Amino acid sequence: MELKNTVAIVTGGARGIGRGIAYELAKEGVRIVVADLPAVSADRDETIAEVKRLGSDAIAVDVDVRDFAQCQAMVQAAIGKWGQVDILVNNAGVIKVGPVFMFAEEDWDLVQDVNVKGTFLCSKAVAPHMIERRIGRVINLSSMAGKSGRAGVSSYCASKWAVIGFTQAMAEEMGQFNVTVNAICPGEVDTYMWREVLTPVIAATRGISKEQAWEEAAVKNVPLGRPQTVADMGQAVVFLCKADNITGESINVTGGSEMH
Repeated sequence: MELKNTVAIVTGGARGIGRGIAYELAKEGVRIVVADLPAVSADRDETIAEVKRLGSDAIAVDVDVRDFAQCQAMVQAAIGKWGQVDILVNNAGVIKVGPVFMFAEEDWDLVQDVNVKGTFLCSKAVAPHMIERRIGRVINLSSMAGKSGRAGVSSYCASKWAVIGFTQAMAEEMGQFNVTVNAICPGEVDTYMWREVLTPVIAATRGISKEQAWEEAAVKNVPLGRPQTVADMGQAVVFLCKADNITGESINVTGGSEMH
């Protein structure tokens, strides 16, 4: 698909991986709906300003992806502004840490609601429009944790495995309408989530410092020898948006730390 002047919705687009995806799409001339929670409106404004500096256009939309009415309103905001939605990037996500035997039920439910149900509801909201136009790209954010289970993040692993299964099922359903559905599986991305949420868990488990834990996870255990960046994730999304004959895939973007 030619990307210039297309329209993409990026959930969780205000910061982190979502911001990186928005920037890489903007470089291709894609107009961006930066969809996120009102609490991060300042970050969202920064993202929109940079998208415009890169030569594209963007709007802000408040959305809680757990609410179908809000997901529908998000899609309608894009159509109202630009008349179309070509790309949906289901990036919004949360993580909670802790062993299964100590994990709070409400934390488990929150992770599944945002990461799995949110992906479903946003996809459901945009699908009729893409079916009508007979073109579209849906890119879901899974994780290397969706390929291999890891101690301390059982709820997150379960949610990201679910995203891969959902991706494959929706790809089979939407292929007849010329809509591709794929997932990317990020690795050790240099974001707040990795440095301030996951790295302390690794450090505590291993009895080492946070700095040592990050160095081992993001550098020593990565064949390419560096952490992934949010731009790396954006480049993978751009690739999948351009590709016409790839669907149902879950592509690792891990620098080689995950290879299946």
